[in-house]
Amino acid sequence: MLQSKIVEILSADELRRTINRLASQIVEASGDLSNVVLLGVYTRGVPLSVAIAKQIHTLEGVLVPSGALDITFYRDDLDRIGLRTPSKTEIPFDLNGKTVVLVDDVIYSGRTIGAALSAIHDYGRPKVVRLTALIDRGHRELPIHPDYVGRTLPTSKDEQVKVFLSAAGDGRDGVELFKPIS
Repeated sequence: MLQSKIVEILSADELRRTINRLASQIVEASGDLSNVVLLGVYTRGVPLSVAIAKQIHTLEGVLVPSGALDITFYRDDLDRIGLRTPSKTEIPFDLNGKTVVLVDDVIYSGRTIGAALSAIHDYGRPKVVRLTALIDRGHRELPIHPDYVGRTLPTSKDEQVKVFLSAAGDGRDGVELFKPIS
C-alpha cells in the first residue's frame, strides 16, 4: 500500500467561507434568481448544492431550487473507474429556459462535467448552464472551465484531492490533498 502525506487545503471554517463566497458569486452573476436552479452531481456535488442554496437563501431570502444528477450511464470512462451503483436523479423542477448552476466538488479531467452536460439535455433545454467547482485541480482532457471556483489547486496527476462533508456522511467538513510518499 502506498503511503501518503496529507495536507489540509480547507478547514471546516474555510470550507464554510468558500461556500459563502460561491453563493455570493452566483447571486452577483445571476441578478434575478427566479430562473436559477442548482443541480448537484453525485456524490459530493449534491450536498454542496444544498449548502449553496441555503447560503443564497440566507443572503437574499430567495429559495433557489436544488436537485441531484446521477451521471453513471453517461460516463465514457466506466471501463477505467469501474462499475458504480447509480444514485437517483432528482430534478423536481423544469430545466427548460432556466439558468442551471451545475455543482461538483472537484473538477479534474472534465469528463464528469461532460457526462453531466449530456445528462442534463435528457431532462430539458436550459437557457444557460454555469459550472461551480469547489476545487479546480487542473489537468483537463475536455475543454471545460468552471464559472465559479472555490479554490484553484495545482496538483500532480498522482495526487488526490478529497472533500469531506458532514452532510455526505463523512463525519467532518474539510478538503485534503493526499501526496504519495516515495
